[in-house]
Amino acid sequence: MSFFDEVRAAFTATAEELKLTGPEESELIMPSANYKGSGVEYRFRFDSQEGTVTCSVKIPTDTADLTVDVEPLAIAAGIVEKCGGVSYSARNQNQLQKSLLGQADYVRRVHPFLTDFAAAVDLMRKAGADEWRRHGTT
Repeated sequence: MSFFDEVRAAFTATAEELKLTGPEESELIMPSANYKGSGVEYRFRFDSQEGTVTCSVKIPTDTADLTVDVEPLAIAAGIVEKCGGVSYSARNQNQLQKSLLGQADYVRRVHPFLTDFAAAVDLMRKAGADEWRRHGTT
């Protein structure tokens, strides 16, 4: 199975439960599968050089996009206590499946904290999100 097949297998039920659209799949730079909901985007990316898979969360604001990996977000939300509760390894198909399932579980658990825009922005910043300013904004 391809990376995209594995993402769909691991995340389709969660995407349906959370009423997310997608996946939008791309191989530009590295393979990625994106799912979107109202005001939030989840991006699964596969780095074949490092043998890892990551899930990042993105929330656009008027002036910037806030982006952070799902594990620090889960920690900031109080869902998990410390780093290391989810796998990123994807050196073989079993590791990829395990990592995707674990990260999908974190998405399912953190998503309710992202339904209120103001609270979501605060949580993203608390989690150390990168802020990517849009051109033409200050």
